[in-house]
Amino acid sequence: MRFPSIIRISLAALGLVLTAGMAQADEVSLGTFKDWQAYSFKEGDKNVCVVWGKPAKEAGKYTKRGEVRVFIAHRPWTRPKRVNEISFEAGYGFRKDSEAAATIDGRKFALFTDGDTAWNRSAKDDAAMVKAMRIGKKMVVNGVSGRGTKTTDTYSLLGFTAAHNAINKACKVK
Repeated sequence: MRFPSIIRISLAALGLVLTAGMAQADEVSLGTFKDWQAYSFKEGDKNVCVVWGKPAKEAGKYTKRGEVRVFIAHRPWTRPKRVNEISFEAGYGFRKDSEAAATIDGRKFALFTDGDTAWNRSAKDDAAMVKAMRIGKKMVVNGVSGRGTKTTDTYSLLGFTAAHNAINKACKVK
């Protein structure tokens, strides 16, 4: 069952807040894999497993920008099972009603935005993007801030597959 966008946004935002808060208390490193970090933490008595990376290059005519990151999270114990959930933190608030775009070695993905975060529209899109990231070399994410500033963030995908394998193992995801 797919949730309406506002519910999915709320659930994803809550997950990120819980992820950030809980990770500080009991985060366990699963390793650093070139440009990617993998870790797990507990939500109640269940493991949440996360890969995150920062762009190798950030471009845009902005004067101030916060942290820019991408996260891939597994919560396989939920119903429906939540694996490979991707979220992009832009370091600024996206333009209202705008889309961001991710391109992995020429393959394009449209992302919906809310606040400073962008997501795929479905679990199927998340799975396709993770598959592309596992075999890709570079990911480029383009967005537009609320002030109209265009940004281009370029991520190296070196080490992504090893980091993703680490969270798959830790959360028993095949």
